[in-house]
Parts: sequence; C-alpha cells; structure tokens
Amino acid sequence: MMEILYKVHNNLYVNLTNRCPYSCRFCLRKSMDKMGESKSLWLEREPSAAEVIDEFKRFDMDEYEEVVFCGFGEPTESFDVLKEVADYVKKTYNKPIRINTNGVGNLINGRDIVPEMRGLIDTVSISLNNPDKDKYEDLVCSKFKGKSYDAMIEFAKKCVKQLPNVVLTTVETTISKEEEEQCRKLCEELGASYRIRKWEG
Repeated sequence: MMEILYKVHNNLYVNLTNRCPYSCRFCLRKSMDKMGESKSLWLEREPSAAEVIDEFKRFDMDEYEEVVFCGFGEPTESFDVLKEVADYVKKTYNKPIRINTNGVGNLINGRDIVPEMRGLIDTVSISLNNPDKDKYEDLVCSKFKGKSYDAMIEFAKKCVKQLPNVVLTTVETTISKEEEEQCRKLCEELGASYRIRKWEG
C-alpha cells in the first residue's frame, strides 16, 4: 500500500508526488526511504485527489496540529491535486495548512500559482539553501538551469504579499554563520521569517 499520509511530530504530512525539478546535493532521498513515522515514501504512482482525501478517514485528525504538504517530491508538481486536498482539509477539519517547497512552483506550472493558494495555505516554507545565487544553483542542480534562484526569490515576494506566513529555511551545518546572517538579512528585506532547520539525515 502506498504511503500517502504520514506523521511527523504532531503534524500529518501529505506525500503527493516523487517528481522534483531539483537534484539537491544534500537530498534525503539519496540516503533514505522515509521520514517521520513513515515506512517508505516512494510512490508506485501519483494518487488522485479522491484517493488522498479518502486516506484522511483513516486518521484521527484531532491528534494533529497542522497538515503539511511535503513528501519525497516537490508538492507543487501536483498542484491541482494539492489545491483540491487543501480545500477539503480546510472545510472538513479547519486545520492550518503548510507547504514545504523549493519555491519554483511558478516555473513548474508555467503560471503564477500564488493567488490560487489564498484561503487554502496558511504557511509557505521555502528552501532558501544559500544566499548566494551561484552557490544555490550549484547546490540544487535544477533542470531550470540558472533560473531557479531568481524564481524562488520572486515566488517568496509574491507569497509575502498574499499569504499569512512565509518562512525561508536553510539546513544547519550546510552553510557558514556569515551566510546564515546574509539569509537573515535577505528574509528581513523580503518580509519573511528565517528558520535554520535541523539536519534530518
């Protein structure tokens, strides 16, 4: 059975897709099959919105603080399914919803998707990875060669204007303290929060 929903701490995570335009040098998928209380996040195929929604009936939603779109892929690769599921979660359980994203959903979908998230997504957590454009591009190995950093920053700006909570993140130990300070300043300029994540590997 495919693992579509899984628990991490007090949150319920949604694993929609294994597709991602990045091949990050530090990606967890290169060294493990799971996160949190999952067994394997590799999907046999991408689930439909109806299949994802049906999975929620197996869980006691009172136990979870937040629903998070984050699995072994970039959630905006399956954006239409994401929207339908988020709408269901909002109407049925009224839970806060977060997307963990690389921030290039607009490139992936060929349009500005931020307005479509209004009223559905409470928090967007974007992987900033590195404050330097060249280092960032080298780190993420994106199929959108040379375009990803600028697209991610532009996406963050749009999210700040239209969504309640925007967080940009880096992973501890992957960049220097000086670079972390640059990230902090960049987030202040953007009007976003900055968070240093623990390495989960």
